[in-house]
Amino acid sequence: MFHLLDIIGTMAFAMSGALTAMHKKLDPFGVFIIAFVTAVGGGTLRDVLIGRTPVGWMMNLQYVYVIILGFFLAIIFRKKFDKLRTSLFLFDTIGLGVFTLIGLERGLLTGLHPVICIALGTMTACFGGVTRDILCNEIPTIFRREIYATICIFGGIVFFALRKLNLEDDILYLVTSIVIISIRLLAVKYKWYLRAFEHK
Repeated sequence: MFHLLDIIGTMAFAMSGALTAMHKKLDPFGVFIIAFVTAVGGGTLRDVLIGRTPVGWMMNLQYVYVIILGFFLAIIFRKKFDKLRTSLFLFDTIGLGVFTLIGLERGLLTGLHPVICIALGTMTACFGGVTRDILCNEIPTIFRREIYATICIFGGIVFFALRKLNLEDDILYLVTSIVIISIRLLAVKYKWYLRAFEHK
């Protein structure tokens, strides 16, 4: 289940990056680069911070193949994604839920404190999107009013709360991912925002 979620998250973020790049009218090479950094940006930062080098995608070419597949799928079916923003949002949301979980698990495997694990989960989920948005000349979603990183933190708290119940790992992973994805969908649907600071 953990490996499957990892692959799903990588594919989702790759397609999210590719769709953003196409929306910005980049050439095919630019679209691929944005897809790639979106998919591996957060995981690369996480691995460097915990001293896990070479980083994950360099040690397993399966991730590269998945990113390439996501890149081509986004291009081939781009006309099917008639509501481009909706498609981007859905792929980004799936990636957010899955990559938070992966960051949490990597932190546990390294023997880190739960608070640091939650920070790693948030970085893993958010910083690929931060890199994508910066390269595409947009204010990163994490820094806007939309609830984004806060959901990852809440998901981390849910993860450790459920872990105390000694649930099976597969159920723990699945429930945590669903909680994060569901909250993000509800936050957007009902327009839940963090209040922005105003300069007077």
